[in-house]
Amino acid sequence: MHQVRLPRVIALLTALIMLAFGCQRATGQPARADGHEATPLKVFILAGQSNMQGHAHERTLGSLAVDPATSPMHDALHNPDGTPRVSEHVWISSLGSAPAETTGRLSTGFGAAGRGPKFGPELAFGFTIERLDEPILIIKTAWGGKSLHTDFRPPSAGPYAFNDEQLKSFNEQGRDVDLLRAEAAAASGHYYALMIEHVRSVLGDIARVYPDYDPSAGYKLAGLVWFQGWNDMVDRGVYPDRGNPGGYDEYSRLLAQFIRDVRTDLETPDLPFVIGVLGVGGPFEHYAADQQRYIPIHRNFREAMAAPAALPEFAGSVVAVSTASCWDLELVGLRDRERALQPEVDAIRVGMKDGNMSDAGGSVAIERLYSKHFSENELVLLRESTSNAEYHYLGSARIMTRIGQAFAEAMIELIDE
Repeated sequence: MHQVRLPRVIALLTALIMLAFGCQRATGQPARADGHEATPLKVFILAGQSNMQGHAHERTLGSLAVDPATSPMHDALHNPDGTPRVSEHVWISSLGSAPAETTGRLSTGFGAAGRGPKFGPELAFGFTIERLDEPILIIKTAWGGKSLHTDFRPPSAGPYAFNDEQLKSFNEQGRDVDLLRAEAAAASGHYYALMIEHVRSVLGDIARVYPDYDPSAGYKLAGLVWFQGWNDMVDRGVYPDRGNPGGYDEYSRLLAQFIRDVRTDLETPDLPFVIGVLGVGGPFEHYAADQQRYIPIHRNFREAMAAPAALPEFAGSVVAVSTASCWDLELVGLRDRERALQPEVDAIRVGMKDGNMSDAGGSVAIERLYSKHFSENELVLLRESTSNAEYHYLGSARIMTRIGQAFAEAMIELIDE
């Protein structure tokens, strides 16, 4: 939404009219009583599945300090006493990452519930977007294990329709195709609807989430970050040609429709979109030998995710951000070196099991072996920088903060254009 500067008197009258009719959307910059223009609240939507929820544990943040490249982020996210910082300028409403909505000032703890506190891209996104020097509200809607082809399916795409191969398989299995079609139709777009409903709900009572909200200034929907894809990428039933060029064209089509529908439903025709392109595993040239077989599928899907950003209709308002470039290649190298030590570690453990070495002696021997081959900082990265599986970006602060920062920097560029 474009901001229109108005003379102070007109702006005040406009603000009063907006309040009288319950309209809080910013259509201008109303003046405050002190004569200074009030700043509309900037609202950013973060949406997706489990990697938008975030599975990086708070404890992995400490590993940012041992690397000069990530230490500035460590300092930005921590107080002088080492505790996680709580933002003074960014508030968040998060739905789907925990059993119920969570709200508050941005900090750790808004990631996936369970064995936490955890965080996702919202943490570094929020602390980076602070550079706008404006009031910020993040509305995060993310549910694990959800697809675009069904769960987040945009309304204009219609209900999901099974392809010929799926129908053939169902018939061979003797399954009730009519029932399956009804179930697919009911599931189509369910989480899209929940996302839109929650955004509207928060915007309808912003002060509930953002206590310092100034109704006279209003708000502006400033952008949406989409970070999803795993369930679509691994679904060979929906995408039977996924290993071939164009095998994920339907995902590209749906994502373009998703962007159009969100803009229509939220009445923001030029809403900036950042597409977080799935990048688990990092750049292809760094895939290990046993991962090479996945490259065709991963490449096709990454290209399909990025494709909508190249459409002429989205020029200047949609951008794709590669998260493969955020992968922790240093950690990958350390793990390769660790695997090379495994035979020696196994030999020590055999000695412990056979009684030729005490448990305490064996533990000391393993620790000495590691200290011989890794520096102190390298050991911190090996042991403290991860908290989850690879498909969750290793639950690593070193990866997740890079992703959040990249999303924010891309969004700032879109806003500034």
